[in-house]
Amino acid sequence: MKRLAVILLAISMFSCKEQAEQLPNPFFEQWSTPYGVPPFESIKAYHYEPAFERAMSLHNEEIAAIVAQSEQPTFENTIAAMDRSGRMLSDVANVFGMICAAETNEQLQELEGKIMPQLAVHNDAILMNEALFERVKAVYQTRLSKDIDADQIRLTEKIYDDFVRSGALLSGENKARLKQINEELSALSVRFGSNVLAENNNFVMYLDDKQVASLPASVKDAAKEKAAELEGSGKYAFTLHKSSLIPFLTFSSERSSREEIYRAYLNRGNNGNEYDNKQIINDMIRLRTEKAKLLGYKSYAEYVVSDQMAATPKAVYTLLNEVWEPALDRAKEELADMTELFKRDFPQDDAKFESWDWWYYAEKVRQQKYSLNEENIRPYFSLDNTRQGIFNLANRLFGITFRPVNVPIYHNEVSAYEVLDKDESHMGILYFDFHPRAGKGQGAWCGYYREQRYETDGSRTAPVVGIVCNFTRPTSSTPSLLTLDEVTTLFHEFGHALHFLFTDVRYNGLIGVEGDFVELPSQIMENWALTSEMLRTYATHYRTGEVIRDQYITRIQNSSLFNQGFNTTELIAAALSDMDIHSIENYTSIDVDGFEYNALYQSRAMLPQIEPRYKYPYFAHIFSGGYSAGYYFYIWAEVLDKDAFEAFRETGDLFDRRTADALRREILSKGGSRDGMSLYKAFRGQAPDKSAMLKARGLWKEPEVDSTQMVVKPTITDMLKMKKLN
Repeated sequence: MKRLAVILLAISMFSCKEQAEQLPNPFFEQWSTPYGVPPFESIKAYHYEPAFERAMSLHNEEIAAIVAQSEQPTFENTIAAMDRSGRMLSDVANVFGMICAAETNEQLQELEGKIMPQLAVHNDAILMNEALFERVKAVYQTRLSKDIDADQIRLTEKIYDDFVRSGALLSGENKARLKQINEELSALSVRFGSNVLAENNNFVMYLDDKQVASLPASVKDAAKEKAAELEGSGKYAFTLHKSSLIPFLTFSSERSSREEIYRAYLNRGNNGNEYDNKQIINDMIRLRTEKAKLLGYKSYAEYVVSDQMAATPKAVYTLLNEVWEPALDRAKEELADMTELFKRDFPQDDAKFESWDWWYYAEKVRQQKYSLNEENIRPYFSLDNTRQGIFNLANRLFGITFRPVNVPIYHNEVSAYEVLDKDESHMGILYFDFHPRAGKGQGAWCGYYREQRYETDGSRTAPVVGIVCNFTRPTSSTPSLLTLDEVTTLFHEFGHALHFLFTDVRYNGLIGVEGDFVELPSQIMENWALTSEMLRTYATHYRTGEVIRDQYITRIQNSSLFNQGFNTTELIAAALSDMDIHSIENYTSIDVDGFEYNALYQSRAMLPQIEPRYKYPYFAHIFSGGYSAGYYFYIWAEVLDKDAFEAFRETGDLFDRRTADALRREILSKGGSRDGMSLYKAFRGQAPDKSAMLKARGLWKEPEVDSTQMVVKPTITDMLKMKKLN
């Protein structure tokens, strides 16, 4: 009977798959939607698998045609042909990836676990195709003697490097092993992300009226509506989403409840249950280390960083360590201020300040030192006003405008805008998806459903871009009112969107930039968010329309360096954790908790009252995202963004159009047509100076020099070297 059931199930599954392949599929048709956006309302989960199968098959045919040519390899018949190939696959993968991140479900998660390893196999088959590589190598070896331009040389070199970094020079046996490793890593990455999502959704803390008495009305209202939505047993519900977690940690006087929710947050993926990620982490580090060794690198960190601006792990550690010590010193000063208040509440000798106390007492210090209560200023930061603020900023800097459009959407909370250039020509479509849901990952990100590209007739197809966040939801009585952190997050993601929208390169292979350069366009936009000039344009009270008061602006700016020791320490701690675990040269079984503790608290004297921004079992950036051995990207790019913003300050006008035009022309539009340092120097005229970053974080100390001599600011030119082209 059991065998019969299995047979019937197999027949049923085959029948469903056969039916899915025969049904109309939006991916098999030319989209007639406005601006060619994906027809989200028509795309069902069962459409993806047959779409991927057909797309991979078409891609294989295109590659086979390149290899089968009898003509000598040229840029056009080999490199450009490769660059044009796989467009259907790119379209399907872009939509699938964005939807899986923002609106997933069990069916999509199952599909993701199946499809991503298949994609890894597909990509490896191309990048380890010996006949194809011979053609690529032939063009590469003669690239400087042929009549091809700089973009074509750059694309040839990038494609050749991709082949080499993907194992093209390996023996047949090692190629086969590398394929196995990549397939396994792809499957593990999907499992890791699914486990974190499950852990995020599985925890709810219900409280009663007495337990929420210290919370602001807006926080209580949101928790009350969440409890009603979940139909739970308590009156107020708090979750592990940042928009729920952080306000609770900041304002709740219920210390035991702060501990409960923060421990739940810290222990995601580390609870010894079906969603535990510790073994997955071990498997991924083992496989990544083996992969690096196969490709001729000492460690996975060395493999990753060799292709970035930093070039070496040593350069990364140099920057991280240079920031670590002053950040830790500042955090100790902040802890001393908070401990004084803590002891007033808990005078017992054995009372110990813990990590779940930091937000609560930091807020008390902020109110005491700067008279700044974030709840008093949140009414000036409604989501609608803040979004309009970034639109106005983009218009003032670049002359572009945003117009609401009626296009297909994947969820009723999503909104869409057409982006128009200064001559009112179409630049692209920008989607916004702002609030947390059960099917959405944590954090905020920006991606695309379709990259910009040039068609064979020379016409440009505009990009379709999406910003996804987890901001505070509106309640029945108030609109969504953002925290200052959420405000800067929106400016950050909008910067990524501008980068995608402005990119204008002939070849798809020149769209991407180095990982430690990619955060420059996003982080530079944060610099405007809380300036006096900018605040007066968008920070208006959602009820009265009153422009934010000067006294609030002063308090916001006076407190700009507040808690920077903590913020910087937890950021650098996560970057160090990432580099440490990926710098392993010879894998042995890792005690995940012990490894982190020894690296941060034992070796580097990190304060026990501060946790790294991400602990390994839920560090999605490095285990299910694209930031493995790359979480340092944020601080590296901050050196660039703070120095780049100085270019605007130096003009005396933060909205200087000529400087903005240069930023767009030399950086935002260029994609990866040149290496990051060359792009940066073309904009700034010099290598970046790290002092602007250190000053912005309150960590700068003037160098001691002879008073009769000129003070020369140290730079990181030696670390940010132009990567030599092979």
